Amino acid sequence: MTASRNGRPRRAADQAAGSPAADERRVTIQDVAREAGVSMSAVSKVLRDAYGVSDSMRAKVNSAIETLDYRPNASARAMRGRSYTLGVMLVEMSSPFQSQVVDGISQEVAPTPYQEVLIASGTAPERQKRCIEALVDRQVDGLIVIAPWTSTEWLEKLGARMPMVVLARHGGATNFDTVVNDDFEGARLMVDHLVAAGHRRIVHTGPTAGGLTRPFVLSHTVRRDGYEDAMRRHGLEPDVIVAEYTEEGGYAAACEALDRPVPPTAIFAGADISALGALRAAEERGVRVPEDLSVAGYDNIYASTIGRVSLTTIDQSAHLTGARSARLLLERIKGRTQPVQYMIAPRLIARSTTAPPRQ
Repeated sequence: MTASRNGRPRRAADQAAGSPAADERRVTIQDVAREAGVSMSAVSKVLRDAYGVSDSMRAKVNSAIETLDYRPNASARAMRGRSYTLGVMLVEMSSPFQSQVVDGISQEVAPTPYQEVLIASGTAPERQKRCIEALVDRQVDGLIVIAPWTSTEWLEKLGARMPMVVLARHGGATNFDTVVNDDFEGARLMVDHLVAAGHRRIVHTGPTAGGLTRPFVLSHTVRRDGYEDAMRRHGLEPDVIVAEYTEEGGYAAACEALDRPVPPTAIFAGADISALGALRAAEERGVRVPEDLSVAGYDNIYASTIGRVSLTTIDQSAHLTGARSARLLLERIKGRTQPVQYMIAPRLIARSTTAPPRQ
């Protein structure tokens, strides 16, 4: 066996053939072991991130992997029972909050042998099922499912088949882990903030429950519950406008609210992306924020921190959400079976889009 032009091992037969297709072969685990001067089982342990591998052994093997540009054969690994891939279903790639969650997942997974595989599903339950099943068919070792609209029964059956963590779905579970924000408390924090500033007419915007029943509902439903409870506790009448968690949804809801004979003095959008739409609606109508209208959101996405936006919001730590979900999934893959419900505490971030109403 001799070396090819780029330093990779090459069979003599391939060398003699002289054709581009036969010029090189795939680097194998045997080649990595030979380059590192260790056994194949040692290389396998490093690739599997197995217990008991010394730092020096890991360094030798990783150096050989880098030198030879070795890439494990995913299909062969899957046949042996592990593909070292994690399926991640999110609703849409354009969602700022969900994108930040994926960043948290990626950073947590980066030091491990695992790679995440993403798929965007939309909100239709049947489409979400097909997307999740497509990931399962690709033999991922576990699933992270963000904001599923599918039934609890279907999720429980799926969780009984493979390791899974579900994000933004309240109520806990038997066969999978959940990571949620304390959305009820987060909504209360925002209502208390606006009422303390003097607001009495506070509109809340968010999607419908989508056929899901309490307690197994998505975050936006719990936020609405928290808003309504806080409003009544202050002796105020809840005022909800149904709207999707999109910029367009927030814009349409704000237009409806601002076109009323007696418009609200504050809009509490259930997501920052919707609050951005409300800010656009106010600007188009010459409504000054916060002098004429206070606008608040939920998520603390990066855009809300920009100086010209400076949106008052609730922080629920997208990065922590993603990192914690990845950590829980890896624990599941290693054998933990007891379900975990991890709840993230919300934090009010008061910025310049909220202020006392005009007298």
